[in-house]
Parts: sequence; structure tokens; C-alpha cells
Amino acid sequence: MGYYAKEPAYHHGQLPRVGILLLNLGTPDAPTAAALRPYLKQFLSDRRVVEIPRAIWWFILNGIILPLRPRKSAEKYAQVWTEEGSPLLVYATRQTEQLRSLLASKVSTPVSVALGMSYGNPSVASAMDKLRAEGCDRILVMPLYPQYAASSTASALDAVWRLLLRTRNVPAIRSLRHYHDHPAYITALADSVREYWSMHGRPDKLVMSFHGVPRRSLDLGDPYHCECHKTGRLLAEALGLEKDQYMVCFQSRFGKAEWLKPYLAATLESLGKQKLGRVDVICPGFSSDCLETLEEIAMEGKATFLQNGGGSFHYIPALNVRTGWMEALIQIVLGELHGWVSADADPAMAHHEAQLSRLRAKALGASD
Repeated sequence: MGYYAKEPAYHHGQLPRVGILLLNLGTPDAPTAAALRPYLKQFLSDRRVVEIPRAIWWFILNGIILPLRPRKSAEKYAQVWTEEGSPLLVYATRQTEQLRSLLASKVSTPVSVALGMSYGNPSVASAMDKLRAEGCDRILVMPLYPQYAASSTASALDAVWRLLLRTRNVPAIRSLRHYHDHPAYITALADSVREYWSMHGRPDKLVMSFHGVPRRSLDLGDPYHCECHKTGRLLAEALGLEKDQYMVCFQSRFGKAEWLKPYLAATLESLGKQKLGRVDVICPGFSSDCLETLEEIAMEGKATFLQNGGGSFHYIPALNVRTGWMEALIQIVLGELHGWVSADADPAMAHHEAQLSRLRAKALGASD
């Protein structure tokens, strides 16, 4: 087997396309221990995710975590699994489909959209293969993480770069680093909160919960902490909140090392003990609802707050496929595709030029 991957079939005269590769974390194929084991092994073997020295981590992962954690994680996934499958995959697939449809109505340049997951299925490799098979010679890589973190955004991009190392005919690549402060994204978040409050009333405090990362990553230069706080500030300003009406917290702590603070669980426990009447939690770092929002927040977080004396707990859903979010996503994507797509190109002329190109190639001896 050669070093380079096999190139997709090429036909002279085919219209070049622009590809958009949406990336997200991933999900197991089923809410079972058997499905969780390979998923967790792939996820926790990523050097971006766990920076513990490899030799030490190998024994921890294979001797402690993988024998024990898959069963416990499967029980959690089972609580949020739907008839269609994993919530994250369901929503991300719908986002992909809607983005493809909306782009077709706004630009005349042929555009393909594919979804890839850093861990699990559909893989990044399968998504890239799909785009290249459809003739995409320019690809925008868009991790669906609003705030940049090495353990999420950079890890997703790593998967693409590894594929390109073994690609003979490398397409033009653009990548989106973040959109944590994009006005359209902030507007979509604010609108989702206003709509929720119009239906359910307002809380005593809005808690904005972001996925945690080790404190060490901040000390070493990861901008994630700052970007989360900027998102929180901009959302609060859009909602007209005073500083005592909202908080920024971090969830999903793993292991004994210090992570970004304040920890969400401790915060909800404290607010409950203060007998706060109502707290609402929103997760602005998640583009789709998933285990970390539906189980950790809407179930565990609620239980923590209520068991410690809190009055009422509300989880405000992620943006998922809200109309405002899909419109915002279009704005973000089109901003990144400047010069690659056009709203006024002539499809007939492009097809004519492609046919001329095919005839020239055949005159030079091309078989197709």
C-alpha cells in the first residue's frame, strides 16, 4: 500500500465545488458499554485532550478507566438517547442538512456540506472523502465550537491535517478558529433566552455554563477561559443584565487536578443553600444539546440545586436548529467563504466553460 491515499475519480470538465466540513466532538454508536469502550479509548487517547505523560496515562486509561467507566457512561447516555439516536448526532446532522439547503438558496456556486466527528462516527475521514468525491477543490473547515480550545477546536483540526499529510492532490483549505464574539452568534443566543423567558418567566440568576478544561491550559496560553468570559459578557449586555444577575461557570471536571473555576456543581450547591428562588442555566459553548447539557445540566445540575434548598431550576436548550441560529451560521460561513462563492455567477456559463475544458483534455489524450 502506498503512502498516499487513493484519489477520488476525476472527470475532466466537472464543475469545481466548494466544500464545508462541519466538525464536532462525537458520540458513541449506541448507549452501551460495548460502544462506549472504543469511543472513550479514542477520545481519551488524544494528546490534546489529556496531556499526562503517555506511559503513565496508558496504565491509567487501560488499567482503570476503560474497565470501569464505559458502563457508567452508558447508563448516562441511555437517559438522553432518542429514537433517532444520540442527541448530538441528531442535531448536528440537521444543522448540516439545513446549512446545505440555505446555502443553495443564497449562492449560485456549487457547495457541498459534510459532517465529521473527531471521535466516533461519522469520522472526519469519511466526511473529507465525501467532499472530495463530489469535486470540492476548496474546503472550509468549521469546528462547531464557539470558543477556541486546544482540546476541542485544535483537536478537530488535527484530524484534518493528518488526512492532508497523506493526500496527493491537496485542496485549498480555510479553517474557522472561533466565533465566540460574532454578533450574529450573540444575537442568536440572546434571542433564545428572551424567547424562553417570554414563555417561562425570568430567573433570579442566569448561570452560563461552559465545558471545563484544566487550569494548567490557561497558564500555558490557551485562550479558552478568556473567550468564554467574553461570550458571557456580550450575552449579558445583549440581555441588559447587571453583574449580579448572571454568572459564568465551568462544568465537566475530570480527575483531581485544578480546573477552571468556579465549578458549576459547587456553584449550584451554594445557590441552593442560599435558598435562591430560581436559577436558569444556559450552555453557550455547545452548538447542540448532548450528554453534557441534557444529563449533566438538566438532570444532575437540577438535582444538586433542588436538593440543597433551591426553589426552581430551568435549563435553556442549546441553539440546535433554531431559525435564528441557522441564519447566524449562514452569516458566519459566508464571511469565511469570501471570494470562494458568488450569488450572481452564471451557472450556464460555468457549465459551458467546463465542457470546453473537457474537450481540450480529450484532444490531449485524456480518457475522461
